Order: sequence, then structure tokens, then C-alpha cells
Amino acid sequence: MTVRSKNPESWRHYQKGLKKKARRRSAANRVMLLFAYMVLIGLTYTASWILAHGERSQDRDSTPAKWENSQPEEFGKQDLPPLLRGLNLDAVPTTQHYPLHNGGMRLTVEVPIDTGLQKYILDLLRRSRTHQAAVVVLKPKTGQILAMAHYEKVSKGEKEDLCLKADFPAASLFKIVSAAAAIEARGFTPGKTVVFRGMKHTLYNSQLREKEGRHSRKTSFRRAFAGSINPVFGKIGIYVLGRTFMADYADKFLFNQEIPFDLPVGVSRIHIPIDDFGLAEIASGFNKRTRISPLHASLITAAVANHGIITEPWLVRRITNESGAVLYRARFSSLGRPIEERTAKQLKILMKETVVSGTCRKAFLPLRRKKRFKDIELGAKTGTINDPNDHYKYDWVTAYALPKDESRGVCVTILAIHGKKLGIRAADMARYIIRRHFLS
Repeated sequence: MTVRSKNPESWRHYQKGLKKKARRRSAANRVMLLFAYMVLIGLTYTASWILAHGERSQDRDSTPAKWENSQPEEFGKQDLPPLLRGLNLDAVPTTQHYPLHNGGMRLTVEVPIDTGLQKYILDLLRRSRTHQAAVVVLKPKTGQILAMAHYEKVSKGEKEDLCLKADFPAASLFKIVSAAAAIEARGFTPGKTVVFRGMKHTLYNSQLREKEGRHSRKTSFRRAFAGSINPVFGKIGIYVLGRTFMADYADKFLFNQEIPFDLPVGVSRIHIPIDDFGLAEIASGFNKRTRISPLHASLITAAVANHGIITEPWLVRRITNESGAVLYRARFSSLGRPIEERTAKQLKILMKETVVSGTCRKAFLPLRRKKRFKDIELGAKTGTINDPNDHYKYDWVTAYALPKDESRGVCVTILAIHGKKLGIRAADMARYIIRRHFLS
């Protein structure tokens, strides 16, 4: 049975009313949904803005170039070496803040080193079985010191920071300077053919004849650098560079100059002789008179990694007094461009070859096999020489590790001084430190 309304117009009016209410509810729901969506967008934008500006704020803290200076500070860069002479980096605080007393003032020194890496290196050096050792790790882009540690098996009197002493023979590390001069001033390329005779790691007058003989061997400039072939670089010193270019590029790479730093640094010394054999010794690093500090050696490598520019090294970010006033703030500064960018690119080829097939091949092979290091460019140079009395062996390596984001790149320089028995080799320690830095 069908029930019909007695008043059809009333029924139609009722149905229209229901539809209007439904439309109002639907419109209200859409308005609420739109409002919620706009609120969500606003919150997302605000969070993104806060995060972005927070990161910029952190960047300002970590990059001296961006730090603002609202008022003049009490200390300048030149005041730091005597002020911080007693700073002990071996006592690694978790807060990166070191207390300091100066003329009755209680100061706080902020040193943004990588405390985990610093502790790792100190432990590594204590287990290294070396007589003495020094390690410098810095960022080539900014000059920031990430770690700086040294070790002495037997300490006599007051401990000196070996990282800053310029009393150590540079050995074959100086081949970086010689190679830079040959490339930039004389047009050498990594693929250029060079000739030598005799053993690779000796240097005799008979090996320095300009003319080829039937016992001469040919190789590329790249492989001569990677294998640290002394006669090749000895001949380059005599017949390609001469005294003028050798002295010029030694000066560009900061030899015989004060290096501005927060702590006292020794001056790296070199004397360019006028006789041919003396030039050969200097160019190849096969002498004990060219002296360098581990910090300086790290800056030379940093120039290669940083497109030819040496950035002034810094350790202290800021110094504050008891009331929190900033008495010193680090400033970003360049020490100059010893080489052009294209020269730095070619030097990278030489240093990469050292890792692939040269004197660092065995030590760095475990890194190159790791998937994590597939996109990290590795380059290095080694150097080995005995002390004048043949009691100790100076074992050097200076290396860079550059990921695609070069701001995260590092330079690692290690000097290991071995006694009668060899401890852990410098190149192996460099591998451990680079792996620790990128995998921590």
C-alpha cells in the first residue's frame, strides 16, 4: 500500500529544506577542510623557515667568514700565540670549552675540534709503537683544525707540540712543490714522459746526466711522482726549474715565512743552493736540510685540495670572559694562492696516482674497496728519510679525502718517527683516521 501526502506542496517544500541543509553542511565542511589545509601549510612553512634559519645560524657559528662583530674585541690574532701557549689539547673536554687564566682574568676558550676524532687519534698514537708522532687534521675549505695531536714515548722536560715544530726533514713531501713548479712554470703534464736510470730511491751524480743512455728507463711524470722517483725530480731541479723557480715556488708555499696561527708555529726553512747536485737534492727532497712542520705540510696539501688556495688555519673560534663578553672571534682569511686552479687539478692527478699505484697503494687499498668511499676522492704523498745519525726514521704522509660536498673534505698529515723497530706506518694511520672521520 502506498502512502501519499495530503499536501504535496508541503512535502516538496520539506524536501527542498533538507537539500539546503545538506548543501550548507557540505559547504561548511569544505570551509573547515580548506582552513585546516591552510593552517597545515602555514605550520609547514614556519617549521621550514625556522629549520633553514637555524641551519644558517649554525653555519654562522662554524664559518668564521660569516661571524658578525658588533663591537671591537680585546684580542687580535697576533695576541693568541702567547696567550694560548699553555693550551693542552690532550685534555679533551666534551664541551669544546677550555678554561684559561690570564692576568687574574678567568677566560673560556672555545675550540671546536672534533673531540671524538681527537680522542681516537690520541689513543692511536699511544698504541703506535713510535718514538714520536704528530697528526694534523684540517678542513682545506675553511682552515679549521679538526684534530691536532702529538705523542712522545719518552718526554724530557716541558712537552713541545710536535705538530707546530719545524725541525723535521720534509723529505719527499717537497716533491709536491717541485711538481707544482714544473707544471705551472714549465708546462709539465701528468702524462709527460720522463727518463731516469738506476734505482728509484737513490740519488747519485751518475743518475743525473741529461742525455739518455742504454740503461735509461722511461715513465710518465704521474708515475714518477706516485713512485717518488728521486732521479726524475733531481733532473727536474737541475735542467727544468733551476734555482730561480725553486726559490720562487718555495716562497709561494710559505717556506722561510711566519705562518699566522693561534699557537706559536716554527718557521719551515729551506736554502736553495747554486750547485747542480744541491738543486737535485732539494727538488727531490733527498736532503735533511729542508725543514717543515706537520701543520705547514698539511697546508701545502690543502692548497691542492682547495683549488690552489691556502686558507689561514685556525683552532680557536672565540674567547669569552666570565660575563660572557666576546674578547676574540676568529676571522676567515686566505693566506694566498700559490698555484692556479688548473695546476691544482693536475697535482690532484699525481696525488691520486700515489693512492692507486704508488707508495700509498697498499695502505689505502682497504679504503678504496669500501663502498662508502666510492665517491670520495683520495690523494696522498709520502716521504721517508733517516735522521743525520741514522738513529731514527722520519715517516711522512700527507693526504686529502674529498667527498662530492667538498666542504666536508679533510686533509690529514702524519709524521711518525720510528726507532730501532718500526711502529705503525704513517700511511696506515692516515687510513685509520680518514675511515674514522667519514664512518663515525
